[in-house]
Amino acid sequence: DRSQALLERLREQAKARQLKKQQQVLLPFDELKQKETENELHQKLINSRFDSENEYQREAKKRKRGHSGEGSCGKGKKKLRKNHQVSSDSEKPLAEADSDLAGETANGYIPAKKKKKENGKKSSLSQKKIKVQPILPQWLAQPKLVHKRLKENLVPIQDVEGIHPKLLKKLQMNGIESFFPVQQEVIPAILESASSGFLVGRGGYQPSDICVSAPTGSGKTLSFVIPVVQALLKRVVCQVRALAVLPTKELAQQVSKVFNIYTDGTGLKVVLVTGQKSFGKEQETLVQRTVMGYCSLADIIVATPGRLVDHIDQTPGFSLRQLRFLIIDEADRMIDDMHQNWLHQVVKAVFRAEDDSGTNMLFQRTEPGPVTAASTCCPQIPLQKLLFSATLTRNPEKLQELGLYHPRLFTSICSEKRAVTAGTETEQDTEKKYTFPEGLSQYYVPCNLNSKPLLLLYFMLRMKFTRVLCFTNSKQTSHRLFLLIQAFGGVNVAEFSSWLTPSERRRTLKEFEQGKIQLLISTDATARGIDVKGVKCVINYDAPQFIRTYIHRVGRTARAGKVGLAFTMLLKVQEWKFLQMLRDAGSPDLEKQLVKSEYLKPLLQQYEEALSKLQKTVKDERAQKRA
Repeated sequence: DRSQALLERLREQAKARQLKKQQQVLLPFDELKQKETENELHQKLINSRFDSENEYQREAKKRKRGHSGEGSCGKGKKKLRKNHQVSSDSEKPLAEADSDLAGETANGYIPAKKKKKENGKKSSLSQKKIKVQPILPQWLAQPKLVHKRLKENLVPIQDVEGIHPKLLKKLQMNGIESFFPVQQEVIPAILESASSGFLVGRGGYQPSDICVSAPTGSGKTLSFVIPVVQALLKRVVCQVRALAVLPTKELAQQVSKVFNIYTDGTGLKVVLVTGQKSFGKEQETLVQRTVMGYCSLADIIVATPGRLVDHIDQTPGFSLRQLRFLIIDEADRMIDDMHQNWLHQVVKAVFRAEDDSGTNMLFQRTEPGPVTAASTCCPQIPLQKLLFSATLTRNPEKLQELGLYHPRLFTSICSEKRAVTAGTETEQDTEKKYTFPEGLSQYYVPCNLNSKPLLLLYFMLRMKFTRVLCFTNSKQTSHRLFLLIQAFGGVNVAEFSSWLTPSERRRTLKEFEQGKIQLLISTDATARGIDVKGVKCVINYDAPQFIRTYIHRVGRTARAGKVGLAFTMLLKVQEWKFLQMLRDAGSPDLEKQLVKSEYLKPLLQQYEEALSKLQKTVKDERAQKRA
């Protein structure tokens, strides 16, 4: 009994001493004592201290994970000590530290939480995305704008100064009486750069490279054919002076055909190099060996990149040292697909030193650099690059790969906000990324996966569409759709893909242009630059994933100011993304074209029979491949 009484007395004395110390420090303690009992206050102090220490440890761990260097960790700890003085300030006595915490807790104020909130605000501000305005080079930011309305801005060919009478006569013989806006701006610009002849630039200076971005079917091919042919009319010795590089064989063949029309009777020789002939036969058309050495047989070469590089590396006597014009058509695709690093190989061949010791110094060439007194004292044959595309990139990093020299940009991309007057628009008028043919009417057709073939049949059989170009995303889809339409019957259909040989492609396109084929089902092989005459309607059976693909597809119709239709079949999951992609590109809103299910019912029975025929045909084809 005595020991228990002594123990209780000691406890009471300890509590009294502790309360006395707290009363000396805490001013509002009397008020606090009235609200809370002694035990509750003591427990609250302990819990608050424990929570603060845990929060300090958690913050320290976070900062340790977020900072790899010791210096940053030390900074974080100092900041935490400042924010949480109760648990880390060693200069204050324990009772004083506890009293500070007790007073702040009693008044409903917790410093750690407030600091955490403030830090959260700062982090949210730092993480907020700030839109960075791109700073473009001056030639991209302030291009030469041309009209995009073709019919309303035609100019008679006689009104464009500087064109040779022979070429004017050839234009008239081919039924061309007026130039489109792009042609009337670009042709004089190229002719002006070659006004001193093709051996030297104007005034002895290197001419500016020229970039042209205009809608499909606006006459870009003729924009470089006419001035290049005119610049070479007075040539005496046959040398490769112009080189046109194109991404596909079909497009190269088309450009070669235009060059041949306007070089006929001039003595200039055009050679097509695409791999359609054997390598040996192409060599025979390019160079000839004589007693005096090799001599060139071509003034103008139209080539695909891979075949061109092969001749640079493997054809003896093939030289590009006299090259004056390098034409890159479908430039955006050529930039994206630098096959065999072809551009570097061409530039290297142009500025390659002669092997002979007795080289004429007049024709020695060096790559152009900054314009200085030393660089202009020895004039040399300039190399001028001419870029053409309907979807020319405005990315300076990609364009830098082409090594352009003081380039000039001609574009028809402009805003609808102001009246279009060529040469007066400012940078604010170039908001749209791409332009579409003026006479093009665009629609989208909501559908499901199973109804897509029926919709195509409905357009052909019930709507009586003719000369329809239908695009798919793969050769397999194109082939199966062709077999299905063929099995259904009633439609003259053909397929066009890379599975066909070049001769089969040419024959198919010719029959389509003649109207013998109503529906041509194709992959994107024909979407790039090919001028398929008479296309009245384009149907995107598979929605394209990229805006450039869409532009080149629908650009097969409504060419040269004519009217055309474009339909895109969209699944429900594709609608929002596809339509938003077009809005971002500056396309007018597509009109929704609904086809009721009742309209498709009459086709169902025959369609099911065609499906069974398709299954049998596919099995037979697989068996033949295995055999």
